[in-house]
Amino acid sequence: MISQYLDAAMRRAHYEMIEDPEPFYGEFRVCQGVWATGKTLEECRETLLDTLEGWLVLSLQKGLPIPALDGISLAAPEPAEVHG
Repeated sequence: MISQYLDAAMRRAHYEMIEDPEPFYGEFRVCQGVWATGKTLEECRETLLDTLEGWLVLSLQKGLPIPALDGISLAAPEPAEVHG
């Protein structure tokens, strides 16, 4: 399910050229703060994917909301009840 989410996100990535030594800029507008740059478009895409993966892990660990994409929802599992 995570790979499907990553694929859906990459299809929504927005790229543009910026004035920078790494002129390719990419972001996910639905995932605030997830962006990357690169010297080539491919480098930017790879870095953007790595950044998204890290953002997802952190969001899941902290229980932060993750926007649903193509009907795919990711959320941290509920803590199991402890019976004594």
